[in-house]
Amino acid sequence: MQIHVVQKGDSLWQLSQKYDVPVDDIAAANGLSKQNILVIGQSIIIPIEAGSHKVLHGETLWAIAQRYGVTLKELARFNGIKNPALIYPGQTIVIPQAVKPTIEVNGYTEKFGPAGVEIIEKIGPYLTYLSPFSYRVRPDGTFIELDETAIILAAYEQRAAPMMVITNFENGTFSPDIAHAVLANPEVQERLIANILDLMENKGYLALNIDFEYVPPADRELYNAFLQKVVDQLHPRNYLVSTCLAPKQSADQIGTLYEAHDYPAHGRIVDFVILMTYEWGWSGGPPLAVAPLNEVVKVLNYALSVMPPEKIIMGMPLYGYDWTLPYVKGGKWAPTVSPEAALNRAIQYGADIQYNEESQSPFYSYYDEEGREHIVWFEDARSVQAKFNIVKAYNLRGVSYWVLGIPFPQNWYVLGANFTIKKLV
Repeated sequence: MQIHVVQKGDSLWQLSQKYDVPVDDIAAANGLSKQNILVIGQSIIIPIEAGSHKVLHGETLWAIAQRYGVTLKELARFNGIKNPALIYPGQTIVIPQAVKPTIEVNGYTEKFGPAGVEIIEKIGPYLTYLSPFSYRVRPDGTFIELDETAIILAAYEQRAAPMMVITNFENGTFSPDIAHAVLANPEVQERLIANILDLMENKGYLALNIDFEYVPPADRELYNAFLQKVVDQLHPRNYLVSTCLAPKQSADQIGTLYEAHDYPAHGRIVDFVILMTYEWGWSGGPPLAVAPLNEVVKVLNYALSVMPPEKIIMGMPLYGYDWTLPYVKGGKWAPTVSPEAALNRAIQYGADIQYNEESQSPFYSYYDEEGREHIVWFEDARSVQAKFNIVKAYNLRGVSYWVLGIPFPQNWYVLGANFTIKKLV
C-alpha cells in the first residue's frame, strides 16, 4: 500500500487516475463512499503493491519509507544509498517487498451480545486474543461476572483466543483498596485463583490478563508474589498469563499509577505484558496526542532494558479527543472522538488536517457554531504506520487495542498490510 496525503483539489476519482487504482478499491480500504468529500491533510490508503517510487521535489527518503511502511535503514540499504539525505527529484527508489513479520494482536471489548458479535465478525481475522473487559474483583476474592458467552463463541469462530481480564475496577475507577485487600491476604488470593480457574475452564478462556492499576506502592512485592502464584497454578493447565503495565519511562518513576508496576519482575514472571502506551492526551487533561510516538518510544526503551522484546505488546488507541479551548484544569472534560468522526467534523467545519512530526499524530482546530475554538487530536493511517514501524524495528511481540467498536477502518487495513496475525485457535 501507499499512504497519500490529500492536497487541495484532490478527489477519490483523481487519486484513482493518478495511481491507476479503481475508486471502489480506494474507498473500501479507507471506509469511505465514492461520494466522500476529502479533507486537506487527510491520509488516504492507496491499495497497491508498489515496486518503485519516483522522488518528487521536496521529498525525503524518510518520508518515502513512511509512505510505504518500510524503515529508513531498510530502504537505504536496499537501494545502495549511503547518505539518506542525498536523493534528488526524478530518482527512482525501489521499494523492497519484505516478508511480513508475524505478531500477536489483542483487542479489548466492552461490547457484548449482538453488538459485540458483529464487531468480532468484522475484526476477528485481525485478532490473536479477544479480551472482554472486565471481571471486577471484590475484596473477598470473588468477582462480578459477565454475560460474554456470545462473544466468546464468536471469537472461536474467528480463531481469536478468548483472554479473561480481571481488574480492581469499582465505581468508575481503579480501587487501591481492592488491590490491597487481595494482595495482602493469602486466603483471598487462593479463593480468587480458584474462581479464575473454574471460570476459565467453564467459559473456554485460553489466557488471563491481570489489569490491577493504582496498586499501593507499598504492595509492589506482594503484587509480584501474587503474579507468581497465578502463573504457578495456570501454567500447568496450559493457560497463558499477562499483565497490563502503566507507561513507565524509568524504574524510579513517581506516582501511584507507576510505583507498584515492577517491569523487571513482570517480564520475568508472566508470559507477556501489555504496555498501556496511550492517554498522554486524555479527557480531563490538556490537549495532546493520545499516543505520541516520541513518548511511546521512551516507554519501550525502558521496557526493553529490563525484559526481552518477545514479551512486550504495545498498547494502541483507536480514538482521539475533541478539546474546547481554552483548556481549564478541572473544567469540562473532552469527549472521545473516533477517527471517522474526526474526519466528518473536519469536513463539517472546513478544517485542514495538520500532522505533528514529533508525536507522529494528526490534529486540527476549528470554531463551533458558538464561536468557541476546538482542537482535535486523533489517529490516522500515517500515525498507525509509524507505530507499526516501531513494532517491526524493535521486534515486539505485538500490539493491543483499546477499545474495539470505535470506527477506524484504516487501522485494520494498515495492520494487515504490515503483519501476519498469529492465531492460537
